[in-house]
Order: sequence, then C-alpha cells, then structure tokens
Amino acid sequence: MTKCIETMMEEHELIVQVLASLQAMARQLETGAQVPRQDVADFAQFFRQFADKCHHGKEEDQLFRTMVEFGFPQQSGPIAVMLSEHDAGRDEVRSLVEIGAGSGPMGPPERARILGAASQFVPLLFSHIQKENNILYPMAQQAIPPSALQELDRSCAAFDREVLGQAEVRRLKTLAADLVSRYPASPRELAGYSVCGACTSAA
Repeated sequence: MTKCIETMMEEHELIVQVLASLQAMARQLETGAQVPRQDVADFAQFFRQFADKCHHGKEEDQLFRTMVEFGFPQQSGPIAVMLSEHDAGRDEVRSLVEIGAGSGPMGPPERARILGAASQFVPLLFSHIQKENNILYPMAQQAIPPSALQELDRSCAAFDREVLGQAEVRRLKTLAADLVSRYPASPRELAGYSVCGACTSAA
C-alpha cells in the first residue's frame, strides 16, 4: 500500500474514534446532562483542523488531483461524491464551531442544534470513510502508476509538514485522545451506519 493512503487510513481510524465520542456527547445531551461549551469547541477544532484541513485537504489537494490526472472525472463519479460529502460535513461542523465560540451555559436551542448536527455528521462521515477505505482508495491504487504513487507519497508528506506542521498534528492527536477519554465510546457503535446504496453506486 502506498504510504500516502496508509497514512490517510490511519487518520480515518482516529477520526472514527472521535466520531464515536461526539455521538457519546450527544447522547449525554439527550438525557438532559450538562455538557461544557468548551467540549463542543474542542470537537469543532478537531474536526475542522485535523479531519478537514489536514485529512480532507490532503485528499483534495493531493490524492483526488492525482486521480483526475489519470482519468477520473472530477464533476461526476466517485470524486464528485467525496467532494460533495466533504462540503456537507463542513456545514455540520460549522454549527459546532459557532456554538463552541459562544459564552455561558448552553440553552435549549443550542443543545438542539448540537444534536441535529451530530445526528447528521456522525453517520455522514462514518459512511464516507467506509467508501474511501473500501472503494475509492483501492480504485486509486489500481489506476495510478507506481511512479506517480511514489510522487504522491512525497507530496502528501510535504503537505503534512507545510499545511499544519508536525507539532500541530501531534497537538490535534493529543486533543483527540483527550476527547475520547472525556466521552468514552467504541467505534463499533457506529457500525450500524451502512453505506447508502445510491452513494455506493456513484462511487
């Protein structure tokens, strides 16, 4: 397996762990428990900085661009589906960012907004990750020539160094571990979110 895709699959594992913790936090809200606003801000930071800027950014700027170079259309098919889902996820994370930036105890409208965002975002991103792991990434490795895969490995490593920096990536991974400890949950709990038929056929 190419190093770039291996790295992105490892990132998927971490993202899924934090997704499970986000769902656990939402369940606490459903029971009427109080949740610190800072926790919402921390989830938003992880998903915006690590899952989107670092991980999705690497996919869009490196992997998808290389796939387009070797014959995959960008406006239709699997890449178009993945890009659309990236955008949909950003919309839900925006709600967490806005609530996390507020002050004081969260009122019923904000709590409801968090629940709504989590109920959309968790299954969306989990299903998205399954499609990439099981469909898109294998397609990419079959279609991209070995020399281009080697160049992809180099460009992905450069992306990680230049966009966030290794120290920031380590800090975000530490934040992820902290969130998982605050809201323990097993990623197996997300297994019920199956890949939708329409999305599978598109991918």
